[in-house]
Order: sequence, then C-alpha cells, then structure tokens
Amino acid sequence: MLPYKSLIQIDRDAPVTLYIQVCNSFISLITNGSLRPSDLLPSSRLLAELIGINRNTVKLAYEELISQGWAEAIERKGIFVLSRLPVISKTKLPDPNKNNKPEEAFLWTNRFKNAMPSLNLQKTTLAIDDGFPDVRLAPVDLLMREYRSLSRKFYGRNFLKYGGSKGSEHLRISISNYLSNTRGLDVSAENILITKGSQMGIYLAAQLLLNPSDHIAVGISNYASADDAFRYAGANLLRIPVDENGMDVDDLEAILQHQKIKAVYVIPHHHCPTTVTLSVERRLKLLNLAKEYRFAILEDDYDFDFHYNNKPYLPLASIDHNQNVIYIGSITKTFAPALRIGFMVGPSAFIDAASSLRELIDKQGDTLLEEAFAVMFDNGEMDRHFRKTLKIYKQRRNLFCQILKSDFNEQITFSHPEGGLAVWANFNEKVDLIKMSEDASKKGLYIDNGNFYKNESFSTNGMRMGFASLEENEMVEALGILKKVVQ
Repeated sequence: MLPYKSLIQIDRDAPVTLYIQVCNSFISLITNGSLRPSDLLPSSRLLAELIGINRNTVKLAYEELISQGWAEAIERKGIFVLSRLPVISKTKLPDPNKNNKPEEAFLWTNRFKNAMPSLNLQKTTLAIDDGFPDVRLAPVDLLMREYRSLSRKFYGRNFLKYGGSKGSEHLRISISNYLSNTRGLDVSAENILITKGSQMGIYLAAQLLLNPSDHIAVGISNYASADDAFRYAGANLLRIPVDENGMDVDDLEAILQHQKIKAVYVIPHHHCPTTVTLSVERRLKLLNLAKEYRFAILEDDYDFDFHYNNKPYLPLASIDHNQNVIYIGSITKTFAPALRIGFMVGPSAFIDAASSLRELIDKQGDTLLEEAFAVMFDNGEMDRHFRKTLKIYKQRRNLFCQILKSDFNEQITFSHPEGGLAVWANFNEKVDLIKMSEDASKKGLYIDNGNFYKNESFSTNGMRMGFASLEENEMVEALGILKKVVQ
C-alpha cells in the first residue's frame, strides 16, 4: 500500500473543502502513475485514521472520485481506480547525482534565444528609467470616474459586448480630431486602428509589410523591440547611420541604388534611444524616396506631445501626399504605461487588414476604457493634462541636465534634449555599466545596464536616462546614489 499518510496532505485553513482536497490528491496520484487502473483504494475507515479526518469525509471524497469517472465501486470488494483508464507510466524523479538537462515535453521554436522577460518596474521605488511619464500626474481619478459613469448608464452595457477590432468608434473620432488639431494630420476614423500601445502597432505593421528575407531599413541605433518585431517577421535589417539630424537619408538613397527594400522604420521625433530629431530636409527627401522606390515608411511617433523649446516639426504622415506612411502613436506613453492605448493610422485597406490580424491575437481592446478616454479628449481633460505635464517635465529636464553637467562632467557626455522624457547619456568607457547597475540596485536605485540599446552594429557605452518620472527630491536622491556608484 502506498504511504497515504505522507502523500495526502490536508490543509484545514484552505478555502477548498476537505473531501475535495482528498479527491484531488487521489486524482494527482492516478495521473502521475502512482495509482494504476484497477488498484484498490484504502477503506474509508483506514484512510480516515491515516490522514486524521472524519470517515464520512473520506466517503464523500470517494463518491466524488466515482462521479468524476476516476474510480468505481465493486460490491463487497471496495473502491478501485477505474479499470478502463489508460495506463500512465510513473513520473520519474530527477536524479540528484546527475546534472542532465531535463528533456523538453514538446517541440517548439524559440526565435528569441537571448531575450529576457522585461523588468517589472511596478516593484521599484526609486528608478532612473528609460523615459516614462510620472503616473502620479495622470488624472486617473477622472478617467475612472468616466469609466464608472459609462458602466452604470443603460447604453454603457453595450460596451461590455463584443465590439469592432478597430476599437471604439468614439475614441477613433476623438483621436482623429486630436491628430488634426495637434499635428495637422487629417484622417477619418476609418483610417485609425486602436492598439494596445505602439508596440502592437509595430508588430501588426511588420507582419503585414514584411515577408521572410525582405529588407527593412532601420537606424544603426534603434528601438530594440521594433528590431525584434521585424526579425520575427523574417526580415533582414539594413542599418542606416543616425547623426545629430536623425537618420542619414543620403546613405539610404545610396543603398536603394542596388538594394530593394519593403519599408523604412523611422522615429523622427526624439529618436530612440539617442533623442535626436530628423531634420526637415531629410523628412522631405525620405518621402520622395518612398514615392520613387515604392516602399512604406513606418513612422513611430511615440513622443510627439513633449516638446519644450520650439514647436515640433509636423510628422511625416502630415506631409505625405502619396500614402506611403503608416503612422503609429501612443496615448498611454504620455499618460500611464499600464493603460494600454495606442493607435495606428494608414490607408483604409491596410488598417482593415491590420484589424483582422489583430483579432488573431487580441479580439478587441477594453471598450469601456477606450470610451472613457474618448470622453477625456472631448471634454478637454487630455489637453489640460498634456499642457500641465509639459511645464513640469521641462522643469525636471532642466534640473536633471544641470545635475548631470555639474556632478557627472567626467563620467557622462550628453546633449540637452529639446523634447521627450529622457536624456541620451554616453558614459566614460571606464564606467562598467553592468557593475554600475548592480551596485546602484544594492543602494536602492534601479538604473539600466545599457544592454537593451546595443545591437550588432551599435555598442556605445550609453543609455537613456529618464527624468520625467522623478520629482525633484527623488531626482537629487537618485543622482546622488549614482554619483557614489560611478566614482
């Protein structure tokens, strides 16, 4: 007989009733091969004594086993494991004396062998991040008020049903108006797809634009998650230099003389990671090349709303008269990262196809949340939020750069960013960024180790240093810790 006293553990404080706990224990013993078809189970009296519960509880457990089809009762003989169950080989325990890698239970393809799950920044208290907004400034209470208000109204119940994969029509109209007012981009709601942030838009566009072995032009320094999305589609990345005026479009033109490409991925405002802006001359030339060579421009404009010194240049999509541009933006990158709302703008047929593809991985977004955001756009709350945070982030940028210049003059070189939420910092080669990150963590500060920004063509000893999410006292504390670490 099996050692049931040790195999069946009872937790009297658990929310699951005792007889179900006993039943589940027997199911586990059957499915791991410890009990085989037609094996006799111990009598209810004996098992009750062994595990210290009431006999009637054991009887209920056996009745449940029988009703679920795991056991059968044979008159005057007892309770047996159902004889018709297939024989399951007993699970082998790993040999502690061997260091063998366990065999995979099934075959699968890992296209990201070096990828690691992203860091959970919700658990950090003090962080110099990649350039995220301060969620404490977001009018979340107003957003949730609209969310609750909609859910209580009789017509709001309809938003709990399946909706269109393009997203809330109300929000698409609101974003259409918002893009027209802020960017001079005149598009209808039918040309807009609501996404779960800009990353979903990049992924969907990559899947539609790129076939295996196609070529897409990207910056030598580039947003690594976009690179991964393009590689996942099977594309080859053509690296284009990026200087203080953005992507070198002359270099791209030289490549186009002998190489066909399907698309160019560009971040015109506050290029990620280096924060530079694409000049007007290069914007116009890029559009002309797209028209001449018939390739798509995937414009990632995640950071448009935060410009401190001058008005931002119009996006490529706003001056594109040939419909070569697919425009991707994010609302939550400027509001709160966890509230996943982004958008993609493009030709109606392309947006329809992207919507159909989106259904394969995510049937639709949170319609109530999208409707609540639409109300926030319509009543001016989003505009007030952008104007308020723009002033605060400008002050934080100025203080952050002032401290970097005075306290890190020998360790960090940087340019004063004209917009965005981060500084691109090049560290002295003597600074080991991995060790710096580890040492800072021990002192209570999260800061990246720079590896995210590196690729096969770009390995500068640098990183983005976000200032927007830090209040002034937190900024002084964080940079004070960093100063001790790098020195």
